[in-house]
Amino acid sequence: MRIRTWTKGLVGCLALLGVIAAVAAIADAQSSAPAPLPKVPPDLEKIRVALQKYEDPIAAVRDGYFSTLGCVEIPKAGGPGAVPYGVGGMGIHFLNPALLGPEVDPNRPQILLYEPVDGKLRLIGAEWFVPLATGVKTRPVLFGAQFDGPMEGHHPLLPLDLHHYDLHVWLWKENPTGLFKPINPSVKCGDYSYTVKLDAPRIVHH
Repeated sequence: MRIRTWTKGLVGCLALLGVIAAVAAIADAQSSAPAPLPKVPPDLEKIRVALQKYEDPIAAVRDGYFSTLGCVEIPKAGGPGAVPYGVGGMGIHFLNPALLGPEVDPNRPQILLYEPVDGKLRLIGAEWFVPLATGVKTRPVLFGAQFDGPMEGHHPLLPLDLHHYDLHVWLWKENPTGLFKPINPSVKCGDYSYTVKLDAPRIVHH
């Protein structure tokens, strides 16, 4: 009788542990699942679909995008004389030097933005980047949005004298401050080894 009672108790405990494990697994899956894509205008939806292959960063490397290594965080807002950045992050920049020029092609951003998540890189945005040295004449405009800048390069990842305009578009990660804002307060570098905390770059004259 005691053996039977003990066996029933053991079975009950195992069943309870199974339920707990199942609940934990569901919760873990929900926490690691990507958030819904941000709502964007139809023209940007087409761009997002065209760039979707770069969710695999290896595909980006094969097409000429190379990591600048550092995951950028901005710990304080930009002050007088600086680009008016908020507090947040930009993630890891993958730059394609072959796409640099004075004109912008909506289908070919010069930079892809990734966020380190659970040891992997998650595509979160794209950036159109125009150095002044390309001979650009006026502030670029794309998707109805004016580019930020001109500004210094993001030292130490880019030389300070790489003066440029840029436009960030958060196609895969919601930015609570706006689709075209340069800093996304939701972007986190976590324990990524090459996190770089930068000040807002200074504005330069064109």
